[in-house]
Amino acid sequence: MDFTNVNARGLVLLGCGKMGSAMLAGWLADGLSPAAVHVIDPAPSDWLQSQGVALNGPLPPSPAIAIIAVKPQMMGQALPQLQSLENTLLLSIAAGTSIAAFEQHFPGAAIVRAMPNTPAAIGQGISAMVGNAATTADDLDLAEGILRAVGEVVRLNAEDQIDAVTGLSGSGPAYVFHLIEAMAAAGVAQGLDADLALKLATHTVAGAGALAIASDEGPAQLRINVTSPNGTTQAGLEVLMPELPDLIARTVAAATSRSKELKG
Repeated sequence: MDFTNVNARGLVLLGCGKMGSAMLAGWLADGLSPAAVHVIDPAPSDWLQSQGVALNGPLPPSPAIAIIAVKPQMMGQALPQLQSLENTLLLSIAAGTSIAAFEQHFPGAAIVRAMPNTPAAIGQGISAMVGNAATTADDLDLAEGILRAVGEVVRLNAEDQIDAVTGLSGSGPAYVFHLIEAMAAAGVAQGLDADLALKLATHTVAGAGALAIASDEGPAQLRINVTSPNGTTQAGLEVLMPELPDLIARTVAAATSRSKELKG
């Protein structure tokens, strides 16, 4: 990303937990000047204090972008710290807080709401984003560039899609981690050492995901490619396939429903 404008005007990061730290590390590696970064965080980590950014000091009057990365329960006391900013794009990566809620605090402001996921911590996340009526094409490009520091980015057609994104990719890493747990436990049940079973399960999931991303073929065809007629994979799939689609559908639906309930 070209950080020329951001370096000149400044970037504000409100809250710097794991996700904020991962994003900041990506921006700095991409060419964002530490001198342009202003972080508001009541308990800055040792890592954050070593990055050369401005901590809990005066903010520039018109930074290019302000990223809101605080917990929803902290939003009420945190947002007033940004209300003096002018002509600044607001990018929220906070779960459960709607664009309308931000518009009450910042009337007329350009606001982008995004939902990243935890693999962003290693630059392998995926974020979905949507802007309000005040955002311009340049605003959306800036927000996307900022989010690309930690992985892929998709743009949504409407904010109400955020709940489904939360249920699928936002909560999805936990589903995959549980799959790894279950596969490892199944390997142990078949006589493997626990550490070996965990390594096999973890790398199988990681490798299959990487292959799905790299391949021109869809996941259904990739499944077919590895399934020999009357072979071991077919025997396993005959147990898994009748149950898994409905189970995953109910899992994502439950998380999506909870996201709707939590909206501010």
